[in-house]
Amino acid sequence: MELRNIAIIAHVDHGKTTLVDELLKQSGTYRDNQATTERVMDSNDIERERGITILAKATSVEWGGMRINIVDTPGHADFGGEVERILNMVDGVVLLVDAAEGPMPQTKFVTSKALALGLRPIVVLNKVDKADAEPDRALDECFDLFANLGADDNQLDFPHLYASGRAGWADTELDGPRKDLQALFELIVKHVPAPTQVAKAAEPFKMLATTLSADPFIGRILTGRVESGTLTTGAQIKAISRTGERIETFRATKILAFRGIGQQPIDEAVAGDIVTIAGMTKATVADTLCDMSVEDAIEAQPIDPPTITVTFGINDSPLAGKDGSKVQSRIIRKRLMDEAETNVAIKIADTPGGEAFEVSGRGELQMGVLIENMRREGFELSISRPRVIFKEEDGVRMEPVEEVTIDVDDEYSGAVIEKLTGERKGDLVEMKPAGVGKTRIVAHVPSRGLIGYHGQFLTDTRGTGILNRLFHGWTPHKGPIQGRRQGVLISMENGTSVSYALWKLEDRGKFFIGAQEAVYQGMILGEHSRENDLEINPLKGKQLTNVRASGTDEAVRLTTPVRMSLEESIAYIADDELVEVTPKNIRLRKRYLDPHERKRQSRSAD
Repeated sequence: MELRNIAIIAHVDHGKTTLVDELLKQSGTYRDNQATTERVMDSNDIERERGITILAKATSVEWGGMRINIVDTPGHADFGGEVERILNMVDGVVLLVDAAEGPMPQTKFVTSKALALGLRPIVVLNKVDKADAEPDRALDECFDLFANLGADDNQLDFPHLYASGRAGWADTELDGPRKDLQALFELIVKHVPAPTQVAKAAEPFKMLATTLSADPFIGRILTGRVESGTLTTGAQIKAISRTGERIETFRATKILAFRGIGQQPIDEAVAGDIVTIAGMTKATVADTLCDMSVEDAIEAQPIDPPTITVTFGINDSPLAGKDGSKVQSRIIRKRLMDEAETNVAIKIADTPGGEAFEVSGRGELQMGVLIENMRREGFELSISRPRVIFKEEDGVRMEPVEEVTIDVDDEYSGAVIEKLTGERKGDLVEMKPAGVGKTRIVAHVPSRGLIGYHGQFLTDTRGTGILNRLFHGWTPHKGPIQGRRQGVLISMENGTSVSYALWKLEDRGKFFIGAQEAVYQGMILGEHSRENDLEINPLKGKQLTNVRASGTDEAVRLTTPVRMSLEESIAYIADDELVEVTPKNIRLRKRYLDPHERKRQSRSAD
């Protein structure tokens, strides 16, 4: 059976996973009576809740006597490590672009990777049935993007389709019949080259490991595309590193191929097919799995370095161990090491005391997803504020810079530019109209300046702005950037908060907790209305007497507390604070709970 290998790439929320759903349905992958779910490729709970794709996943459909292997990729730059490697195992890409938004930052990121590998994209202008869709403008912007990214003549001469993934149709003409995805299937078969099976089938077996995962039944498994030769179950093969050094020799105990939305064991893998192999113990992503006679490794795409570090520590608060079952540092360490095994964009390092671990990654979202997964598994953690990773170049201290693309209503553009270029040391690159009453702002901002900015941005734009960020490069250190201006309200007692006490303290700031919640000394209860920290007593009840007076029976009505999400909490805290994460609660606290210890540490820091 003839093969085609394609990846679907796009900016986050442009409809990749929904389109794959329709391709599966219209290719006859499902039985007529089979129960299906929406966004079937987003199998992870967090992917479903947030509506984003975190892990790249492969599927396979049969159409017109041909097998098409389809890889659904993440759109967020935080998970860009996945995208880079996935593109190595396909022969073509379908680039999905929202007909209203046009190319966005992650469109630029994934397209640049595809063009650099020499792939010729098919452009699909999705969501053309939206009220504000402008497919012609979006198509022109795609051409400009390709030209700016240095596309060659073949890549610039890209075919395009108009589509609505949700409605399940794609057409060559905007006013076509809009029936089904036949036009997309035909274009994939015609435009995407077949894997070079004939030329390489006679050569020894070679495969580049692209993604790594673990199966509870068969252990460590690696997925990739067979570059040459054939592999049979039980064959003796070896794994070599990028430099050609032998890592291990092992027997291929199982070969799995993608068939529909699942995987099936097969006896033989042939050149061009995307398969999963089991049996190894050490081999990892970017290694070459090959026949014993092969000496040269397949060239692997370098992975962008981490840009931020977060400290994961044990939970040592007075409430530790009440919610979660996994609280010891050795269990946390093992879980983080397992994560680093399968997620090559993350690096783990021990701290001198051994009670905490430095976890480096590509962004706050990636860290937030890892912490959320761990708390759902029963872990209790204390998390530090993210810190940017610096590097030295010719004696100059360099820091990472991100390209920020913002779409806002015209009336808020001034406030956004002032915050980015003034307080956060950014450089304005471009400012242009983006539809009726909207402005698109592009700026290069140090990663340090963006930590904690998203909440401020939503406040400044009344929740209507859209912000996208992408790693841009390195720049000389831009000097100090002001952090949070307000101080915090800190509990001076252990116990349960009392509504009367909180009510009496409401003029001091806004609270993050409500009444009848467990509190402890050193826990952050809210944000102070001034710049200094303030210790308060949230347990103080009303003094009861036998003398009735006016005001004795006044009703206590508390303002609704501010509840921050995990990512907002991590971005909010200062360097001397931590986020206590448990399966049931997210609390903010001072690093040193004892007030005398806090003063001593602040003096020594000065």
